[in-house]
Amino acid sequence: MYIEMRNIEKSYGNFKASKEVNFGLEKGTLAALLGPSGSGKTTILRMIAGFETPDTGDIMIDEKRVNDLPAADRGIGFVFQNYALFRYMTVYENIAFGLEVKKINKS
Repeated sequence: MYIEMRNIEKSYGNFKASKEVNFGLEKGTLAALLGPSGSGKTTILRMIAGFETPDTGDIMIDEKRVNDLPAADRGIGFVFQNYALFRYMTVYENIAFGLEVKKINKS
């Protein structure tokens, strides 16, 4: 499997954002997370990307546990729901920014 969530749980104080989350996605799979506001969709995506750490469980990418791997080293893209763009940059410059930081060849 490319991405797998194993018994993931995440709480913020007394609020349980994710409870017993288990699923796997093969590389190239298109999937959607559906649920009402506050059901943990964004929390799950943030944990996969590395912006949040689960309280329990394992996040696996290509059969490697990545719970403690920094977001920059996971190779996962993330588009924020709210604007997270540099207002002084063009669309192209905003898209290219992350690639330039990673020193990806322009070609």
